Amino acid sequence: MAEENTEFSAGEFQTVSELLASDSSLQALMVGLVVGLGLLAASYRWLGIWMYSKKFSYTRPHVARFTRSALLAFFAIGLVTSINLYTQWVEADALNPSSDEALETFAKILNTINILVIGYTVSQLIPIALNMMEKSKLEEEDFGEWKSLKGFKDDDGDLFHKLFKWIPPKTLPEDLTKEEFEKNLQTKEGLNFLENYRTGKGISIGSYEKLVKAPNEEWKKAEREKYEKYLNDCISGNNQTGRNLVLGSKPQEIYPIDLWREEKRQRGYDPIIPASKPAGHAELQEERVPKSARQVLPIGIFVATVIGVVGWWGVDLFVLATATGGMAFGVGLALKETLENYFAYILIRKDKVFAEGDRVQLESGYNGYVHRITPRVTYIRHALNESLAIIPTRQLVTAEIVNFTKEINLVPSIVDVGVSYLNDPKQVASILVKIGKRALIEIKDSKGNHVAVQKRCPYLDENKPSCGCDRDIHVDIEQPTVRFNKFNNSSLDFSVWIYVNSYGAQFKMKSAMRLIMYEEFKKYDIRIPWPIRTVYQGDEKREADEIAEYENKRKQVIDEFGIGDLARGEGD
Repeated sequence: MAEENTEFSAGEFQTVSELLASDSSLQALMVGLVVGLGLLAASYRWLGIWMYSKKFSYTRPHVARFTRSALLAFFAIGLVTSINLYTQWVEADALNPSSDEALETFAKILNTINILVIGYTVSQLIPIALNMMEKSKLEEEDFGEWKSLKGFKDDDGDLFHKLFKWIPPKTLPEDLTKEEFEKNLQTKEGLNFLENYRTGKGISIGSYEKLVKAPNEEWKKAEREKYEKYLNDCISGNNQTGRNLVLGSKPQEIYPIDLWREEKRQRGYDPIIPASKPAGHAELQEERVPKSARQVLPIGIFVATVIGVVGWWGVDLFVLATATGGMAFGVGLALKETLENYFAYILIRKDKVFAEGDRVQLESGYNGYVHRITPRVTYIRHALNESLAIIPTRQLVTAEIVNFTKEINLVPSIVDVGVSYLNDPKQVASILVKIGKRALIEIKDSKGNHVAVQKRCPYLDENKPSCGCDRDIHVDIEQPTVRFNKFNNSSLDFSVWIYVNSYGAQFKMKSAMRLIMYEEFKKYDIRIPWPIRTVYQGDEKREADEIAEYENKRKQVIDEFGIGDLARGEGD
C-alpha cells in the first residue's frame, strides 16, 4: 500500500478528461477558463504598456509595478475561484458527473491554478518590495550627502538653511585667535565664514539645529518637485532637443525617478538637464544599475511553489528528484562556467571588491576603469580609451587586482626635476615648496574644484563653500612634500609630491606643476643642466656672479615658505 502511494497515477486526470468529454456544460466552463486566462494575459501586457505611458509610472515606479502584478493576481484568482464555486455549488447536480471523485479532481486543478497564480504573484511582489526598501535606503544616503554638502546645486534657494540653523561652538576652534573668533561672531559674513571653517585636521566646527520637525521629509518633497520639473520640461519641449518627449517611448527618452536619482549620484549630484542624453540612454543606465542575488529570488519562489503543488498531487518528491538528478547534473556541468561567473558576480557586489567607475590594474598590467560588471563578463575600459578589455567575471575573484579608487581617494602626483650644482639646495627646496603651494590653490578641474587633496579647502578662506577637496582624508598628510633625492652626474635631483583625489588627476597635476615650475625657475634663475657630459670650459666665476644676483630674492622665499620637511629625517 505504501508503495502505491509513492507512485503518481494519471487516474485523476483520466476522470477529468472523461468528465469533460461527457458534459457540455463543463466543457464550456473549461473553454471559458482558458479564454479568460488568455484575455487576462493580454490585458496584463496592455496594462503595462498603458501604465508606462503615464506620469504615475515615472514618479512612482515601484507602486506602478506592484499595482500591475497585484491586479493580475486579483483578476486571475477571481476568475478561477468563480468557476470553481459555480462548478461546486451551482451546477453540481446539473453536470451529473460520472463520479464525485472526478468533480473533486477538477476542483483540485482549479485550486492548483490559483496556487500557481499566487506563487507567481508573490515571486514578483517580494523583489519589488525589497527594491523599494533599497531605494529608500539610498535616498537616506543622498540626504546625508546633501547635509554634508549643505545643499545641492539645483536646490531652489538656500534650502539647507531653511531647514537647519548653524550653532557656533562653545569653545575656541583651532587655528583661530580669540579676537578673530569673537569678531566673526558679530557679523553675518563672519558667521558664514565660521560655518564653513575647517580646522587643520579637516574638522568642521559648531553644530546644526533643526528648524522643522522632519527636515528629511521636507528634503524628499523638494527632490520630488525637482523631478516633477524635469519631467514636465521633457514633456513640454522645454529641453535641449526642443521637442516634446513621449512617455513610454522605445527607446526610452526620459529617466524614471529612480534612474534620475542614480544619474545624479554618478554626476556628483549635479543637475540633470532634460534631453541632454540621446534616446535609449535611460534604458542603458537601467541595465548598468548593479544587480544582486534578488535576481534569482522570483525564480526560487515560483519553483518552490511548483514543487509544493507537485507534492500536493501525490508525486513522491524523492522519486522526482532521482529522476531529474541526472539531467540536473548534466546541465550543471554544461553551465559550470556560467554559474561560476554568476556567483563571482554576486561576491564582487556583496564584498564591494570594485564597482563601476573604479580605476583598477589587473595582473596582466592592464590599467583602466571598470566600465560594466555583468554576471558573465566584466568590461575594463582603458584610461586613454584605446581599448576595452572583456574578462570572465569569475577570473576577477581569484586574480590580484590593484584598486586605485576604493576607500582612500589619495594618489601621489610626483614631479622629478634636476637643478644645477651652482644653485643652493635649500633655496631650490624653498622655491619647490612655493611651487607646490601654488599648485594646491591654482590647479582646478573643469568644474572649478581643486585637483589636490588638502586639509582645508582654499575657498573657505574666501568665505565660499568648500569644493570638497578637503573631504574623506583618512590619513595625516603634509603638502607639498619636497625631497632632495640624490647627487646625480650633472644635477641635484629633487622631487615634489602633491596628493590628488583620483588616479587620473595626477597627470593633470604633473603637467600644470611643470608649467608653474618653469615660470618660478626662470624668475629665480634656477638652472636645469643639460643631461650630457662635456668638458667644461665656461667661466665658472661669471656664472656664480650671475646666480648671486638673485641671492636676496631666493633668501626671501626661504623666509616666507621655509623648506618644508626637507631638513627633518624620514623617521621624524
